[in-house]
Amino acid sequence: MIGKFDRYLLTQLLMLFGFFALVLVLVYWVNRAVTLFDQLIANGQSALVFLELSALTLPNVVRIVLPIGAFAGTVYVANKLTSESELVVVQATGFSPWRLARPVLVFGAIVFVLSSILAHVLVPISLKQLSLRTAEISENLTARLLTEGRFIHPTEGVTFYIREISPQGALKNVFLSDSRFEGRRITYTAREALLIRGETGPSLIMIGGQAQVFEEDGKRLSVTRFDDFAYDLSGLVEIGDRDRLAPAFLGTPELLRAAATTQALTGADRAQLVSEAHERIGGTLNALFAPLIGFAALLLGGFSRFGVWRQILGAIVALIFIQILTRFGQGIVRGDADLWLAAYIGPLAGAALGFLLLAIAARPGLFRRRRPATAEGGL
Repeated sequence: MIGKFDRYLLTQLLMLFGFFALVLVLVYWVNRAVTLFDQLIANGQSALVFLELSALTLPNVVRIVLPIGAFAGTVYVANKLTSESELVVVQATGFSPWRLARPVLVFGAIVFVLSSILAHVLVPISLKQLSLRTAEISENLTARLLTEGRFIHPTEGVTFYIREISPQGALKNVFLSDSRFEGRRITYTAREALLIRGETGPSLIMIGGQAQVFEEDGKRLSVTRFDDFAYDLSGLVEIGDRDRLAPAFLGTPELLRAAATTQALTGADRAQLVSEAHERIGGTLNALFAPLIGFAALLLGGFSRFGVWRQILGAIVALIFIQILTRFGQGIVRGDADLWLAAYIGPLAGAALGFLLLAIAARPGLFRRRRPATAEGGL
């Protein structure tokens, strides 16, 4: 019976965890994918590029929602077992809250392992690859600028148009409007243009055109004709620095060492690197204890016709408070790497709270008022 109950409860936890995690991932991913889709499609990228970049963002999304999905699944299962009196029956057979929590701790360990794989392996790899692909797409001027017959906006305040591209690569009838400077708008038109790549970035060589400068303050328009004119496109196309690594791209052991070469490559100091590493570890520990808090909180309610909504609300508030403590501790580490133990204030508080709730559930009469004894009958 013991083995069957453990398997039953663990199966229920894994099923509901998978459901809630899938829903949360879809909601979070769709919210980000809409913005990404608008940016890529507006700049002339294909749907395959959108799918590739979306897939690279998924590991980080999954890492974020795993603790929430584990907590939600545990609370749902505990509420279901309580409302159907299954926990009451099992406790009547001699199962203590500590014994009931065993499959929950196993479930938390599974979530912890999954979160660790994501945080320490998959997320750094995916974020680094995402940065590289974003830089490659930014450098791909053919996809971003060389689009015939369409007005495109490579950056805010800039409009670019090409009527036709010849087989030799010449751009015919070019229109470029630049209103990034406050109170001033410059409009370039050219009969023909060529796109070349220089040492500092790409440039647009316009041939046979004119530049119209409109000053809004004085309501003045000046026109300058030119035979050829070079326009620097480095401000229009943001090209990432591939030599500079973000701390999120590095492995956890490398972040913990925080060597001088690593600081030079990332441009971050030792405190930033160390705090990034301990933030990953602390996040995975929160995933370990979040299910325990939800389950132990609902054990306090027992069976009730009115449900256990107060215990559910209390568990949610406790989880939010633990997350606040975690962020507070991580902020301390960012200021001083020697205080790295502060990054674990939140996880330690979560573990202590979970076991404290189990201890209270094991002694249900601990906080109940004892009624005074009354004399009954007579001599």
